[in-house]
Amino acid sequence: MDLTVQVGTIVIDDGNRTASLLSLPSQPYSGNWSMLKTRDSCALDREIHAAGWNFFFLAAEVKVMFFGALRAQKIHSALQRILRRVKPENFNCLEVTGIVAKRFLGLSYGMVSAHSRHIQQGWRLDNLESRRNVQRDEDWARG
Repeated sequence: MDLTVQVGTIVIDDGNRTASLLSLPSQPYSGNWSMLKTRDSCALDREIHAAGWNFFFLAAEVKVMFFGALRAQKIHSALQRILRRVKPENFNCLEVTGIVAKRFLGLSYGMVSAHSRHIQQGWRLDNLESRRNVQRDEDWARG
């Protein structure tokens, strides 16, 4: 599978080793982020629930705009900007929910939108402080 980002692509923060704990097939994407090899979030949700974990979907959408035609490098850069923007929230997944090409007054531009996702064992979404503590502990364990 190539590293082409499409609608439905899910990237996971490999720093917390959630993908390996749940045996989710992934491949390195950028930095600590890996791209899950599944393109179907419903099937992924079923796998995660079968393992006794939960896969949360956050309603807040993050959008990034770029000028020019839709190309893999532009989409990759836009996704990098989204990942930097959502990093302080400490959610461990991100799902690309939209890639749209547009034109205005003859200028081409594109929009990439995504929603944060989070995989955890509890049925209630951990608060920000708990997610930060988990991330801090995992960073410490890695050295």
